[in-house]
Amino acid sequence: MEINSIPVIFYYSAPLFTFMKLEFLYKINEFDEHAVRLSDFDSRQAKAFKDILYDVVIRKKTALEVHDLEFIEPINCSLTLRLSLEDIGIEEVVGKHFYCDLTLESYKKMHTLLEPFCKKESKGYQWLYDVDTPIDLLFSAGGGM
Repeated sequence: MEINSIPVIFYYSAPLFTFMKLEFLYKINEFDEHAVRLSDFDSRQAKAFKDILYDVVIRKKTALEVHDLEFIEPINCSLTLRLSLEDIGIEEVVGKHFYCDLTLESYKKMHTLLEPFCKKESKGYQWLYDVDTPIDLLFSAGGGM
């Protein structure tokens, strides 16, 4: 059997599985604020992120290396979610490695904020915490802001 005689039955121009993107956005507004954005995901990926956030950070109370999740594509940074005694938000430690330090209550609020993205496809976005810090955390289904 010659390989050249096999007809092409399946052709696709887009990937079968897309990844949720993790990226750092520099100077997103006139106040020189920045954002770490999770974007370009569907409801299944949003639910997977929400479930992992609950299991690792809220239930087990351990750090979550977001950039290491199998459905995440780190574009230009890495992000670790950690429990803290106070809400600090995101801080850049080395290069583009960011740590998000929030209380258990703030992670529970974040978990609730993720719920609408899990129920149906969306093009909307949500800021995931409300801390006065120069780097915010943005969850954006369509990649916008």
